[in-house]
Amino acid sequence: MAHQTPLHAWHTTQGAKMAEFGGYDMPLWYASAKQEHLSVLTAAGLFDTSHMAVVGVQGPDALALLQACFTKDLDACIGRHNGPIASGRCVYGAFLSDGGEVIDDAIVFKTADRRFLVVVNAGMGGTVSRHLEMHAEGLDVRVEDRTDGVGKIDLQGPLAGKILGRLVDGGPSAMAGMVYFSFKGHFDPDAPGYADLMLKDGTPVLLSRTGYTGEFGFEIFMQPDRVLPVWESVLSEGAPLGVLPCGLAARDSLRAGAGLPLSHQDIGAWPFIHHPWEFALPFTPDRSGFSKSFLGDKALLEAADAPWTAAYVGEDLRKVNAADGAQVLLPDGRIIGSVLTCATDMGIGRVGSRIYSIASGDAPEGFSPRGLCCGFVKTDRPLESGQTLTLRNGRRTIQAGVVGDIRPDRTARRPIQTML
Repeated sequence: MAHQTPLHAWHTTQGAKMAEFGGYDMPLWYASAKQEHLSVLTAAGLFDTSHMAVVGVQGPDALALLQACFTKDLDACIGRHNGPIASGRCVYGAFLSDGGEVIDDAIVFKTADRRFLVVVNAGMGGTVSRHLEMHAEGLDVRVEDRTDGVGKIDLQGPLAGKILGRLVDGGPSAMAGMVYFSFKGHFDPDAPGYADLMLKDGTPVLLSRTGYTGEFGFEIFMQPDRVLPVWESVLSEGAPLGVLPCGLAARDSLRAGAGLPLSHQDIGAWPFIHHPWEFALPFTPDRSGFSKSFLGDKALLEAADAPWTAAYVGEDLRKVNAADGAQVLLPDGRIIGSVLTCATDMGIGRVGSRIYSIASGDAPEGFSPRGLCCGFVKTDRPLESGQTLTLRNGRRTIQAGVVGDIRPDRTARRPIQTML
């Protein structure tokens, strides 16, 4: 039987289309996946993400354990400054096997000296916890799988800050100065920072400027029994600004348009290299090696024959079924790989050779996006931006082009002072 989040009854009462994902019964959409997608680009969308797993890592050797197992170098090159990760900052990377294959990707939060929270994908809390414990021999560190012990919702979109500013104790000024991939507060009574940031209803939260949509927004962590009242408060306060509850369908199309990978689909049982997310690897400036040693590093450096991953955009909104063995072909008909993700970003469209977003300030007058399919392909060779491909699944074939980026004019990195 599938697990349920604290919002499961709310979803079913609202008539959400439900399906199992990562071992949880989750909403795919409510009235319209298209409208949910567009709401995140133009206003705000609220996502139930309590299915995500959280792992606590703390103790004198917590940093040493993560440095040995996590791809990102937590002692250097964090954000735009060179130096160790600071408390109140978080970073994206992955946990790999000895062979350099992805166990799971994750965001690591440094909540205090010697204390970290690791947010991994649904159903992966136990797997990642065991992986860390296996490599913690001789270290003074405690690893805690907190699966289903943490509540989480995500508010994403350009108006997310204005909505939260009405709900956070202290108003917008309480969020001032939050840069991308930073956070404030804590939900755990035993943790440093507890109650440093609270909602007006008295709920202590960990508020993080992160998300999985490419748009400005926040992930909000709290105790599980506070998820429902906070969810309803956000929807009520955000209603005049156009907030919508959003399901996994919009989450998937938004992350694809933002160029973000889905673990165990776009990254997985092959070496974690030759892809658009190499910022998660600690390359030296000359790319001759890595700035630290970590599990799987040698396999990556020796993976000359590893497959390559590239982003693409189609000519219209038609898709091929990536899960059904869709192939990638060159214009001469040679098969060179497979389609990993094929989704439709309903907020983008073409004008001539250029792609615009519904949020593009320089879009031509009257521009109204009809949507374009997009995603990632895995091939046996590197591909150049602009290269033409054919994606084929059974009788359907579509044309696509390799791109360096998919949805333009995303808002995730905008300064918070411009968004409150």
